[in-house]
Amino acid sequence: MEQVRVTLANGIELDTVDVGPREAPVLIFLHGFPESHRTWRHQIAHFSGRFRCIAPDQRGYRGSSKPEGVDNYTPDKLVGDIFLLADALGVQEFTIVGHDWGGAIAWGVAMAGEQMGRVSRAVIANAPHHAVFQKLLYTSRVQREASQYMRGFRDPANDELVREKGLFGILEAHIRWDAPDKMEPEERVRLLQDWQDRDAAFAMLNWYRASPIDIPPMDAPFELPEGWSPPPFPPLTIPTLVIWAQDDLALPPENTAELGEHVKDLTLVEVPDCGHFVPWEAPDAVNAAMEEFLETST
Repeated sequence: MEQVRVTLANGIELDTVDVGPREAPVLIFLHGFPESHRTWRHQIAHFSGRFRCIAPDQRGYRGSSKPEGVDNYTPDKLVGDIFLLADALGVQEFTIVGHDWGGAIAWGVAMAGEQMGRVSRAVIANAPHHAVFQKLLYTSRVQREASQYMRGFRDPANDELVREKGLFGILEAHIRWDAPDKMEPEERVRLLQDWQDRDAAFAMLNWYRASPIDIPPMDAPFELPEGWSPPPFPPLTIPTLVIWAQDDLALPPENTAELGEHVKDLTLVEVPDCGHFVPWEAPDAVNAAMEEFLETST
């Protein structure tokens, strides 16, 4: 997939796939950690004949801009990049599609975009709603234990490991990331090469370090802190498809239990026998779910 370099109004430059008919409805795809636009390779191939498919390497990833400093990776800036990308490409209204960290940003884009009249639908794959996720980190042993790697990602004591081995060093130490049997060999080679870029590695980790999410240690009480209440996010009312792989070790299915309290027009599709990277581990299931949703939602 060829990319174009798009300069945003804030000076950030994003390498971006932009394919499909220019007059067609727009899908903006957001990848997660630790991947790239290629997370969505199967979906872009499937939908680009009928939709304009836009998929950036987000801020900090691969060849896109990598501003220094944790403060440059706060969620408001990452969400803002997507609207500025749409502006730069002449797109007013779009459907936002996100997985993992890209899904977290997609939730924010959907909430803001609904208020602005710019986001008509949302598709989220294995990315928890902010309010649900924080509550589970306080109360669920399963989710808290699964998220302890994030504490390692935030710890500057691991910076030397990243300098020595690239991103793979910290992935190997904290989540033992590797699934050579699930990913096409050429894609795995491409990812391993990407992870050697030390500047990109630190920029990607800055997404975790800038996040306001609180990850308690395992010895903290499993209860809501005194006075805690969910962030005051408005309920999302645009049609929203949530796709959830059921064997995700980092984000177990309990993340979907209370989604209906935050999403008023929710379609939930559960994908069995599939791990976290559902867009490419189960592309046919994802394509089918999106196909039906895009056809029936307005």
